[in-house]
Amino acid sequence: MAYWLFKTEPDTFSIDTLRTQNISCWEGVRNYQARNMLRDEVKVGDLVLIYHSSCKDVGVAGIAKVVKEAYPDHFAFNVESDYFDAKSSPDNPRWFMVDIAFERKLSRVIPLAKLKAMSELEQLPLVKRGNRLSVMPVSEEEWQAILHQE
Repeated sequence: MAYWLFKTEPDTFSIDTLRTQNISCWEGVRNYQARNMLRDEVKVGDLVLIYHSSCKDVGVAGIAKVVKEAYPDHFAFNVESDYFDAKSSPDNPRWFMVDIAFERKLSRVIPLAKLKAMSELEQLPLVKRGNRLSVMPVSEEEWQAILHQE
């Protein structure tokens, strides 16, 4: 089992949205490095920290579990979707998504400022300047350190 952090803007999709849906596809990843991790490394049973970004309470908000491995992101084929990509097709998909299931909402959001102050997380891409990845690996030690802050 591996650990991940998935970033989302809660106005679009939040841990509460996932709790309501119970299972959801994680679509719309449009960065090649993040896509490659989704496609090649994220596996069923992996645990995911759901991270809220671009909002008032930026930080880790909950936990999900991967329940379906990578498959083509069909939103890329839909001209009416915000995630449409004319260069992606069902025969030659450019983008992929996974399905995740709600595990739990944290008792409080663990803020980015707190995460940045933790020496155990100095190698975590999230706390490094300029990181824009929406999908990133988290070591078991980092996972435990983050959840210890709850």
